[in-house]
Formats: sequence, structure tokens, C-alpha cells
Amino acid sequence: MVAIVLGLMVLSLIIWLGLLSLRGQFWRLDQQLEVIQPQRESLPSVCAVIPARNEADVLPMSLRSLLLQDYDGNFNIFLVDDRSTDGTAACAEGVAHAVDKPQQLQIISGEPLPSGWSGKLWAVQQGIQQAKALTPEYFLLTDADIEHDVNNLRRLVTKAEQENLDLVSVMVRLRCDSRWEKFLIPAFVFFFQKLYPFRWVNHPKNPTAAAAGGSILIRRTALERIGGIATIRQALIDDCALANAVKSSQGRIWLGLSSLTRSLRPYDSLETIWNMVARTAYTQLNYSPVLLFGTVIAMTLIYLLPPLGVVIGAIFGNWMIAITGVVTWLLMALAYLPIIRFYQCSPLLALSLPAIAFLYTLMTIDSAIRHWQGRGGAWKGRVYPG
Repeated sequence: MVAIVLGLMVLSLIIWLGLLSLRGQFWRLDQQLEVIQPQRESLPSVCAVIPARNEADVLPMSLRSLLLQDYDGNFNIFLVDDRSTDGTAACAEGVAHAVDKPQQLQIISGEPLPSGWSGKLWAVQQGIQQAKALTPEYFLLTDADIEHDVNNLRRLVTKAEQENLDLVSVMVRLRCDSRWEKFLIPAFVFFFQKLYPFRWVNHPKNPTAAAAGGSILIRRTALERIGGIATIRQALIDDCALANAVKSSQGRIWLGLSSLTRSLRPYDSLETIWNMVARTAYTQLNYSPVLLFGTVIAMTLIYLLPPLGVVIGAIFGNWMIAITGVVTWLLMALAYLPIIRFYQCSPLLALSLPAIAFLYTLMTIDSAIRHWQGRGGAWKGRVYPG
């Protein structure tokens, strides 16, 4: 029995050594949009498309930040009011008038959701169809709860123009104020980086593709080349599906972090974060029970076993097991530390990654249960069973 436990501990250590040395240095934060110096020459035309369903509470900050972008090129905003019941359209119009830029904003009343579309993508499709009349060089696809840094659009366009990219996306800074946000949100980004190492995403010869839906700049010609938004109309993880479609068509993409552009969406409780993760976790596993089982085993082996080994080794006086557990636990903490610092949380939280991973594992299991019960993909009053 001791030999089996020790063998599992050594295996966990080997996996972490492999992750740190072979998986695109995923823990590093060197892919950041803010290192780009915005250009000042003639800038291409851009149309932003914002799907908005009951977003009146955040639009005074998010929409205002878009209207006040420091951008010299033609820039128009198409907000699609996705059958809101909270006065979203009136609020958006009020914001545009408050900053004296009503001519820059067009509000579209969303049509009923057709079969085979997710609500968000149907709204995006309607916005793009209207924006096409202006023949922009780029579309900026952004969520209604994103507050953009005043230079965000200029940096995105500069990145795309300088490196001839078809899609540029940033993982915006998620809100990290409440106790539960500080405990779980940095890990959300960490796990995303591990799943889609940004260096791999940004390498044109690596097939890994991903994007972050809060802020995506895409060339109009690239979007047309892949067949438009209709190509991914049923995708619940629409940002990564879009990035994959672009990269699969020989397009070049880039994904990085942003320290200035931020999400306004609050996650003040465990329940709100739980629902956010459970909505798409099983989708990420392609609704496969086999992949779910493998994920649970892998999470246990990679994250939970090292601290358990420390306890088991100490109880039974087997210091090889205990020391192996300590070394592995420290390796994962060191890998987690950069994103902890990025979110300005206590460095001690780096040691809590096993407990955080345990919660995320439970969320993933719950995501599968919701899918089996026909409640998968519930969001904004709609359910997408997959």
C-alpha cells in the first residue's frame, strides 16, 4: 500500500514537472496587451457589436467607456437589445446622449431567437448584419459588462495591424473584490491558461486556438472567410469556437491578458461563480462521460494528492511520501503565484490551489449533472441543453 501511494505521489510530481517544462510556460504573464504602444497614424474603421440582454445596470460604465475611446478612425457601435425587460435600450440611448455621441450608437431591437442559435450569437449576428452596411475593416465583439480602457481599441487594432493578425483577443481583468472572487477568480484564469497556453495560441504553427469573449477584434474579411457567425451559431463556448474557426482557416490569432480593461460582472458568492463555471464546464468536455471521469481522476492526481500525501506521510512516518507531497505542492503554488500577484491577492492564497481545484472539480461534475437533467447551459433566462 505504501509503495502504491509513493508511486502515485511520484507520478503527480512528474506530471507537474512536465506541465511546467513542456506546456507552453502557461503560468507566465508575458502575453499582455498593455505592452503594445498604440499607433497614431491613420486608423482603420471599426464597428463594435454588443449583445445586451438586461444590462441596464452596467451600461452607464461599459458603454460610456466605448463611446469615449481614444480612437481617430471611424468607430461605430451597434448595441443589440436582446428582448430586455429592464430598459436596456433606453439606458443605452441615455448614455450616448450624456457623452454627446448619439450619432455613434445604433440600437437594434433583437428579433425572436430562431432554432439552432444561442441567444448571444443570434444577437451578435444581427449586429454584424447591420454593421456590414458600413463595410468596416474590423469588428469589435464585446460583452455589455466590459469597461474598456480608453486605449483598448487602439491597442487591439495596433496589434492586429503590426502583426497582420486576423483576430486579437484579451482576457479582460475579471472582478476580484469579494472574498469568493479572491479565492476562485484567479484560478479560473489559471486553469484557462493551462488549458489554452497563450504562447501556443499565438504561435501560427500550433493548432491550439482560443479567445476570450469579452474583447475580440476580428477582421471583416476573416469573418467572411469562415462563413460568418453562423458557422458557430450553436456554440456555448463561442469565443474559443470562433478562434478555432479562424485559425483553422489559416488565419493568425493572438490572445493575451489585460490589466486595464475589466469586467464589471460581480461574483459576490460561491453560487454565482459556481453557476458561471457549471454553465459550460461539461460542454468543454464535449459532453463525454469518459472525459468527465478522466478529468476527475486527473484533477485528483494533479491537485488533491500532493497535500493528501503530506498528511498521509506525516501520520505514518513515511517522509519520502511527505517530502514528495511538499515539493509537488510547492511547485503548483509557484506556478499559481504569478496570476495571484496579477490580481493583487495575498501570496498565501497560492497554497490554497488544491482546495480551489477540489471546488472546480465539483462544479464540473455538477455541470454534467445539469446537462443530464436537461438544465445545461442555463443563462439569462434561456436553457441550451447542448
